[in-house]
Amino acid sequence: MFSAAILAGGCASRFGGADKSALVVDGARILDRQLAMLADVAGLGEILFVGRATAHPAMRAVFDRVPDSGPLGGLHAALGEARGAALFVLACDMPFMTAALVEHLVALSDHADAVVPHTDAGYHPLCAVYTRACLEPIARRIDDRRLKMIDLLEDVRARIVTAAELGRFGDVHRLLSNVNTPLDHAALQGSPGHQP
Repeated sequence: MFSAAILAGGCASRFGGADKSALVVDGARILDRQLAMLADVAGLGEILFVGRATAHPAMRAVFDRVPDSGPLGGLHAALGEARGAALFVLACDMPFMTAALVEHLVALSDHADAVVPHTDAGYHPLCAVYTRACLEPIARRIDDRRLKMIDLLEDVRARIVTAAELGRFGDVHRLLSNVNTPLDHAALQGSPGHQP
């Protein structure tokens, strides 16, 4: 069994402070799309919602243990609360992840502490898998206020998943797309796979 965590703790400053998980893409809120996708993932035992309260029955709310620690703090809180051996982490503004890709990333964590996709856009640490072996290195980095997510990979056994490998699951840019700004949201609404 493994756990999943949707990270929703950011202030969304580039989106005017909006709750990005509530944005509508292809006729459904991003959060609803993510929950429907996760419902199809084999072996998933629980879903954590990190950074905000939730009354949704499919999720358990988790809050940062160390305030003002950014996404690394959210990962730290989720890993500390997760009941599974591994934790799939997904940013709350990523609408197009698939169950098949989640299962593939989780399977790779049998031989790594962290499994992180990498494309021409860089690393994607907020659509990745982390095991409990990452807890201590994360805690050290938070204590030292070294909060850059991707730098954690220097301290753990990382499995980098290449764009070629990711491509077996669909269009890489669509799978890993997220909504940082209103312009990003408009672009997703106009993407080739968009359903009006």
